[in-house]
Amino acid sequence: MELRYQVTGPEDGPLLVLGPSLGTTTHMLEAQAAELSRSWRVLRYDHPGHGSSPAAKNPFTIEDLARAVLALADEDRFAIGGVSLGGAVALAVAALAPERVTDLVLCCTAARFGEPGPWHERAARVRAEGMGWLAGIVTARWFTLGVDPEVAEPVQSTLLGTDPESYALACEAVAAFDLRDALRDVRARTLVIAGDQDPATPVEYSEVIADGIPGARLAVVPDAAHLANVERAPVVGGLMARFLGHGVGLKTRREVLGDPHVDRARAAVTDFTADFQEFITRYAWGEIWTRPGLDRRTRSCITLTALVARGQLEELAMHVRAALRNGLTPDEIKEVLLHSAIYCGLPAANAAFAVAQKVLNEDI
Repeated sequence: MELRYQVTGPEDGPLLVLGPSLGTTTHMLEAQAAELSRSWRVLRYDHPGHGSSPAAKNPFTIEDLARAVLALADEDRFAIGGVSLGGAVALAVAALAPERVTDLVLCCTAARFGEPGPWHERAARVRAEGMGWLAGIVTARWFTLGVDPEVAEPVQSTLLGTDPESYALACEAVAAFDLRDALRDVRARTLVIAGDQDPATPVEYSEVIADGIPGARLAVVPDAAHLANVERAPVVGGLMARFLGHGVGLKTRREVLGDPHVDRARAAVTDFTADFQEFITRYAWGEIWTRPGLDRRTRSCITLTALVARGQLEELAMHVRAALRNGLTPDEIKEVLLHSAIYCGLPAANAAFAVAQKVLNEDI
């Protein structure tokens, strides 16, 4: 399965994959991509027969789409999200590869899209009559009454340009989709967004996901139907930006401290500590450690000295490991601790040498 895609944002930014809804293309995610591309490398893809992706020739499942998206992700760890069908694909990716997905944003989607019968009926009618009859019916479910035509018209035009057979096959994939029993296995930090007037995936569908994924957050957007990210773009964009605002910091934190440590720290987050962890990731790792004025080796030297001075031995052990990851040699770490002995005191340096020796012994 070949999915065409486009990438925006800094080349060295953390990867964020976004998928659109059924009957739309990457353009429906334009507002969110423009905001998030400031710090994330945003990859948006088109479903088969949608936008620039080739038409589907054979039946497929949402899990097949998820595997195709996984093949596009060129980093071991990445964030993923989507709207409706794109959200279901993102959810399937998080279930298939929980060790790879760090953050998950699900907008107006479901772990199961209702009874399969109506989806099969829609697929049959599209095959028989084409896409034209869908325009008025579907867009009435996508937007609230009285939506600005300038908002709805581009999305409606995109729907009419979708390959009918690919659309029908996607409907059949949606009919067969049911990931409710796998929600508890998703490990990614998760935000679920719902439109309060969404008839296609009502708020109850989002509540099922939020209740099923450990630690997931739910945000309900007022005065929004199914394409909440289009109709209420600033609101949805703000929710996503705040949730993913730690992106650069998380990437730096993983590079410096290592995946095992960061995974343990994130697994231990509670509702009480979540905001503090977000603060650390966003500002310490995303603002200070990424400044160009000092390289990471130098920052490690400064951090080791500060931790010796304050007697923060548990943090010191973590940052001795980080110093090794940042390229300091054991001899250079020794010199930092010797220098600290003069300016921070002999007892503090003595304790620091003991901690560092244990860490170095681990590395031998």
